[in-house]
Amino acid sequence: MRRHQQQRSEDREIARIAIPAFLALVAEPLFLLGDAAVIGHVGTRELAGLGIAGTVLQTVVGLCVFLAYGTTAGVARQLGAGRRTAALRQGIDGLWLALAIGLPATLVVVALADPLVAVLGPPAAVAEPAVIYLRVAALGIAPLLLMLAATGVLRGLQDTVTPMVVAIVGSAANLALNVVLVFGLGPVPRLGIAGSALGSVLAQAAGAAVLVYVVARAARREGASLRPRADGIRAAGRAGVPLLVRTLTLRASLLVTTYAVVLTAGGGPGGAVPIATHQLAVTIWGFLAFALDAIAIAAQAITGRYLGAGDAAATRAVTDRMVRWGVVSGIVTGVGLAAVSPWLGALFTPDDAVRTALVPVLLVAALAQPVAGVVFVLDGVLIGAGDGRYLAYAGLVVLAAYAPVMLLAGALGAGLPGLWVVFSVLFMGGRLVTLVTRSRGSAWLVTGSVDPSLRRSAE
Repeated sequence: MRRHQQQRSEDREIARIAIPAFLALVAEPLFLLGDAAVIGHVGTRELAGLGIAGTVLQTVVGLCVFLAYGTTAGVARQLGAGRRTAALRQGIDGLWLALAIGLPATLVVVALADPLVAVLGPPAAVAEPAVIYLRVAALGIAPLLLMLAATGVLRGLQDTVTPMVVAIVGSAANLALNVVLVFGLGPVPRLGIAGSALGSVLAQAAGAAVLVYVVARAARREGASLRPRADGIRAAGRAGVPLLVRTLTLRASLLVTTYAVVLTAGGGPGGAVPIATHQLAVTIWGFLAFALDAIAIAAQAITGRYLGAGDAAATRAVTDRMVRWGVVSGIVTGVGLAAVSPWLGALFTPDDAVRTALVPVLLVAALAQPVAGVVFVLDGVLIGAGDGRYLAYAGLVVLAAYAPVMLLAGALGAGLPGLWVVFSVLFMGGRLVTLVTRSRGSAWLVTGSVDPSLRRSAE
């Protein structure tokens, strides 16, 4: 009876954090889904260009996801130890670090848009709209990084409602701006794919302003300084290095996958179809991945808080519970995706060739969803525990095994469904093995108010 009551308490706590996080994370990929839905009705060439540019932009921003993940873990530990002011001070350091990274990154992407697109080898007809989109969308990099850092602070404080509201409103604003700026309305000229990028930038800037304001107000209320602290920013940067490496291996795997798709597509007139199909499949996969990642967000926040309070036994128990949530969520999303796969393509493009090619790819993705549910949860648990060093090493091992096989499959013309099978079995399966192996041990169960990665960076 006591264990049953404890499980119900754990479920309530997971749900309290995960449900708003789910809505926020589902809203985030709606930025790209909105862009894809609008641009898909402009043309297949533009949709393929969005796919290429989106891959580059997501890589740049995705590499900095440690701004959210590391901040969540560190702030949650301080909160668990009863040090709320220190938690907010650490969060402010993360905001300054986001700005220090975001401004130069914007300049680099704008200046190097052409070669960054060319690295993926798209046909000339696809490269042109990709460069146009990327140059404008790059202006949203700094706001996006500020949103990541501020969201991490609020998650560490166990507040996932505020990021949810901002994400939902921002996604709705992005879609409205896309329609107006892409197709034109009244005095607003028709801007095409550049209008889609501009709409996203405006929505992202507004979201960043709101989240930064909320964090700054909380910091002032607790007496935490808003001024940049060089030592705090440096410590946050050093602590984020393992998570940066971990994220780099994930993004590299996705880039390898995109490159393999380009290889199998060839350079003929029909080459845009598999690239556009892959873009839609990746966008839908990302939508589902972010949905599953809601439990991982809860895992980061709860794991950090429990370990900060010194309760390793409770950490282990709630981890087991969250893994069960991940399995069930993966089954539900997988069944749902398989059921709607014949009709999803019609939401994004009128091109019959793309719609037809999309169905088998989505069926492969549906089969991988239960594995993805477990992978995301355990990834969140280890991030919350400050076990970034292991995640970095594990990511390098998986990438080393995955990349050669995926590139070979692309060169041999395996076809889009075949490439997605390789992605599901080798990439997702490899991550599952490394994460389950680590979680069964106890090396990651380090208690105390200071994140283990911060301890190591200070040594």
